[in-house]
Amino acid sequence: MDVFANLWGGLMVVLKFVPVDIAPGAASFIIPLPVNVLLCLMGALIGTLIGVLPGVGPIATIAMLLPITYKLDPTGALIMLAGIYYGAQYGGSTTAILVNIPGEATSVVTTLDGHQMAKQGRAGAALAIAALGSFFAGSVATVIIAVLGVPLTKLALKFGPADYFSLMVMGLIFAVALARGSVLKALSMVALGLLLSTIGSDLESGEQRLTFGMLELADGIEFATLAMGAIGFAEIMRNLENPETRDVVTGKVTGLWPTKDDFRQSAWPVLRGTAIGSILGILPGNGAVLGPFASYTIEKKIAKDPSRFGRGAIQGVAGPEAANNAGAQTSFIPMLTLGIPPNAVMAIMVGAMTIHGIVPGPQIMTKQPDLFWGMIASMWVGNLMLLIINLPLIGLWVKLLKVPYRLLFPAILLFCCIGVYSINNQPFDVLVTGAFGLLGYFLLKNGFEPAPMLIAFVLGRLMEEKLRQAMLISRGSMWVFVERPLSLGFMIIAVVLLVFALLPAIRSKRDQVFTE
Repeated sequence: MDVFANLWGGLMVVLKFVPVDIAPGAASFIIPLPVNVLLCLMGALIGTLIGVLPGVGPIATIAMLLPITYKLDPTGALIMLAGIYYGAQYGGSTTAILVNIPGEATSVVTTLDGHQMAKQGRAGAALAIAALGSFFAGSVATVIIAVLGVPLTKLALKFGPADYFSLMVMGLIFAVALARGSVLKALSMVALGLLLSTIGSDLESGEQRLTFGMLELADGIEFATLAMGAIGFAEIMRNLENPETRDVVTGKVTGLWPTKDDFRQSAWPVLRGTAIGSILGILPGNGAVLGPFASYTIEKKIAKDPSRFGRGAIQGVAGPEAANNAGAQTSFIPMLTLGIPPNAVMAIMVGAMTIHGIVPGPQIMTKQPDLFWGMIASMWVGNLMLLIINLPLIGLWVKLLKVPYRLLFPAILLFCCIGVYSINNQPFDVLVTGAFGLLGYFLLKNGFEPAPMLIAFVLGRLMEEKLRQAMLISRGSMWVFVERPLSLGFMIIAVVLLVFALLPAIRSKRDQVFTE
């Protein structure tokens, strides 16, 4: 009952009317507005737009919009950023079905059967099942977050510095194991992220380190400049070098309401996809991305006629789309309760929290319950908004899909540079972002995935702090990390996972899974 009472309280935070001066100055005019609802709607719309436009993605978008959150209330800022994330999952399915291009990495599987359905004149049914499956999965995932949030937070409050350090080590190893490509390359990205996090002033002595005498680096590297450069700018440069091929479904999308047979065939795949996505989304690393792939594989294996998959099977749309949205939302659990970002998007969310002076982790629920429960309740509101706004706007999305990249990206880059400059009003930040953009492009071209670097950068200073605290408490003894049961357990899991990931037989199977 406490869970539903807390969710109700969170819903009141979202629906609260706040006095807003819509004409600041001499002619002041204050009216009450549901600010958090409007921010949720804005996030859902931007997320859908970003999901629809191939080649942008929620990671780059949230990184680009991070400077805007400086001026917003923390609760409203996080509600908007969360809306962008799960809104992109909805938009990505629209592109996958209508254009055969995944607007989002998690929508790759939807192209296999969704676009075939569109070619057969059943685009409406595919879009509707994707939207309804995502709405159901998102609603269930919100309840899962609420149910698991309280016990995980109580557990996390019992953690000592050694436990936290070991947990973060385990999280980084998960990020390495679940990253695409070479394990050694992923490990090197983690090392680079940790190294970049040490730039600035020493936590205890205040001495400058790795600044090369540049005063602008005395406070360290701004998270927004790293994220926007290494993720946003690099992604734009990579997309610009690829030729555009868009197989847009030109016919009018009709029959948006699925038939009874469509509902019957989709019901169990949606339920299974919700369960798979919810479990994988909680995993540190990139578990949320694996959800749709796992769901599609299971649906194909248990189907009476597997040959239908790839030719327009509605189960191949329903299951992965449910897993996609469920995983996107349950990935908030480790971030909100433990302060550990499970993927690059959550790392950016942690960055947004630190911008507002919020320390991610178990103390959010106890010290800022309005933010914690308001953010969770906003997911219900956001999913309902997405269901309502997505299907009627399909015609608009189809028109947007015809806009060429060469017209989109100059405007995106301009707004990014303005956003970076507005953080500290320093041209140096824009130059640093450009430098990280070149670094990110080099890494992408050479098979290095930047997500582990971003996660390691976010966790770096916190890991250093917890390591120093643990060593002070134990008077310099490294045994503190194996004497505590929780810490020992996390370390064992990390070592076993790393050994398995490095074994040749396991590594070849892992590469085969990612290739498929």
